[in-house]
Amino acid sequence: MSVLKKVPPKKYHTENLIRMTSNQPSGEAASYYNTQQQPPYGQPQYGQPQYGQPQYGQGPAPNYADGHDYGSGSEKPMFDQAFKLERPKYNDLWAGIIFLIVCAGFVAVSGISINGYASTKSFQGGSIYDSGSRVGLNTNTLILFIFCLCVAIVFSYLYVLLARQFPKQFIWITGILNIVFGLVTAIYMLSRHYYSGGIVFLIFVAFFIFAFITWIPRIPFSALMLKSAVDVSKSYGHVYLVSALGGLLGTALAAWYSVTLVAVYAKYSPGQNPACSQGAGGCSSAKVTGLLVFITFAMYWISEWLKNTIHVTISGVYGSWYFHPHNLPRGATRGSLKRALTYSFGSISLGSFFVAVINFLRQLCSVARQSEAAQGNIVGTVMFWILGCLIAILDWAVQFLNRYAFSYIALYGKSYFAAAKDTWSMIKDRGIDALINECLIGPVFSMGATFVGYATSLLAYLYLVRILLFLVVAFAFLIGLQICNIFTVPISSGIDTIFVATAWEPQVLMRNHPDLYDAMVRVYPQVQVAIHA
Repeated sequence: MSVLKKVPPKKYHTENLIRMTSNQPSGEAASYYNTQQQPPYGQPQYGQPQYGQPQYGQGPAPNYADGHDYGSGSEKPMFDQAFKLERPKYNDLWAGIIFLIVCAGFVAVSGISINGYASTKSFQGGSIYDSGSRVGLNTNTLILFIFCLCVAIVFSYLYVLLARQFPKQFIWITGILNIVFGLVTAIYMLSRHYYSGGIVFLIFVAFFIFAFITWIPRIPFSALMLKSAVDVSKSYGHVYLVSALGGLLGTALAAWYSVTLVAVYAKYSPGQNPACSQGAGGCSSAKVTGLLVFITFAMYWISEWLKNTIHVTISGVYGSWYFHPHNLPRGATRGSLKRALTYSFGSISLGSFFVAVINFLRQLCSVARQSEAAQGNIVGTVMFWILGCLIAILDWAVQFLNRYAFSYIALYGKSYFAAAKDTWSMIKDRGIDALINECLIGPVFSMGATFVGYATSLLAYLYLVRILLFLVVAFAFLIGLQICNIFTVPISSGIDTIFVATAWEPQVLMRNHPDLYDAMVRVYPQVQVAIHA
């Protein structure tokens, strides 16, 4: 029996039916279609339970799967109307309050430290290599961080521009450049007898070579998804404006953190330090360590919150495109941002907290590993390297879940734990995990961010070759990594949202976006089974 005979005539527009006849499912997918009927939107689909799906609008829910637009006539709905919350409330508010307290603490520590640093600026130095300070970080280091910021923002912008202009070639370019640049950095560090840094970079390069070779068969599907996300970003919402503003805010945050980091060292390091008598508190190594731990954790949390706020905002834009391609809700970007900063503020803060803790532990492990390597302790270096790998796996798992949970939050306004639970169940039950595993965009963007981190780390090493500090090199890598991650969030958010929306309403993909569905079937035929599993 033909596939199309099983679909109710009112389900799809005639022109979409004609398009889909050229790609009828075969094999397992065909047998599925021949034994199942697709119920209307809002009803249980494919024998799977519903995950508390909110109904948009008041009274009878608008049936987006049938192509009906919200409202009457040609009037476009607002984002809040198209994705109306049944019972709006501020989810996870307690987490948002704690986040604001941490932000206030960071501001207080920064203000006191910078004031003490500024009062002894003549001792700390005003330019390169003219400092009288004997502590680890001074004005010389601050100038280095400024250079790192400039390199990070330029490389990140060029990276996003490359993805926008050459989406198909982008994945190959990212893999090759990452491997080559990492190898060059490792060889240079080894030639300068900085063996710990060189060995670490060689390990990264070996891993990336192995990973890239195994990814080659999945590149066509990944390139298609990237091209689709880029095409949408050029025509809907203000995706690149959000990317640019987010990148600038991320750079400003990194600059603020860099100044604060140097100021804490300059203000509270013991010894012959005139800053000890300036402002609040005395000087001690314990105070320096405690304040550095706090400001670094705060920086991770704030930067993750910024990145995830951008992610939620862009997810609202792509969700609007998915459900309303011909009648995009007005103010989609503005409406989605408003929801992210109000009802979902606490949920974003909570999800960002978990990632911040893991990344902070990962950073501590990296610093400890480099410290052991600098002391020639091979056993300690290996142990911290193994521990870092385990933390990295945990980081990947939490980040994986967060990406799709935040896309779900953007559209449906759930609390963090409810969204994480529903999203995971939905992805597994609907078979979308197969598509997610097939798509390489997340790993590719991670490799790109690592490339920018390589660049800033190499700059730090070249700049501080006379007074090498492994801590400075590690923080330079962190600056480049975080800034690039913020720049690339808008594009990756689009792909994540498409997967979440497809898991929730796969028939909308086939009805509203038949060209995309047909292209997905061509490059990855298993998609017919994956989205109907």
